[in-house]
Amino acid sequence: MANSYFISDAHLGMSDSTTEKLKEEKLLSFLSHVAKTGERLFIVGDLFDFWFEYRTVIPRGYTRILAALRNLNDSGKELHYIAGNHDFWMRDYFPEELGIPIHVDNLEYTINGKRFFIEHGDGIAKHDVGYRILKRIFRNRINIFLYSLLHPDIGIPLAKWVSSGSRQHTTKRGKTDDSDYIQRAQQKFEEGFDYVLFGHLHRPDLKKFGNKIYLNLGDWMKLFTYAVFDGDELRLEKWEEKI
Repeated sequence: MANSYFISDAHLGMSDSTTEKLKEEKLLSFLSHVAKTGERLFIVGDLFDFWFEYRTVIPRGYTRILAALRNLNDSGKELHYIAGNHDFWMRDYFPEELGIPIHVDNLEYTINGKRFFIEHGDGIAKHDVGYRILKRIFRNRINIFLYSLLHPDIGIPLAKWVSSGSRQHTTKRGKTDDSDYIQRAQQKFEEGFDYVLFGHLHRPDLKKFGNKIYLNLGDWMKLFTYAVFDGDELRLEKWEEKI
């Protein structure tokens, strides 16, 4: 069977133009590889550093990435987007224009008899009480509607500033203890899942618990790591352009 791919945390738009061009080119080459060798792609949150959709306006830039995702869909590939902590303001652009369903909290999926539990991972750490409250505020439909009344030239830069603050808060925490993530994975193992995948921590990791696997995808900002499932084995890999 063809491969299933998993990526997270590209945070497109967060860095200087030189760094962003490198990320974009690497991501485009990866998506081309998915088109040649893959059956499905799971984007596990935070593809963009911020994303706010007005009814008729989206943030400018990265049209080649959006076109590549649409082309994957048109060629018969299956795509899924699991929302992250920089994806609070997604409406219907991805489903309607790109053909990619959005999963707000998590996704349970079965491939070749193996059960996957896929979640971005924000708010799992027990000490993130304040963030969990903020998450409810950001995802409240009334609040989103009120925010959308701002002109895009004000609303989009403000949303970008909020996303930057969220990222700086994560960075200030330093190296995050992943024990809460592993605990959540073990709970899912007890529910019958074979593989539990997260993003968010920006730190790639794969741990085996018998025949079960906990995997964190790392990021697509500096590490360019991803996961691939070939129908038998789930692997954590680093992207090197395939020739």
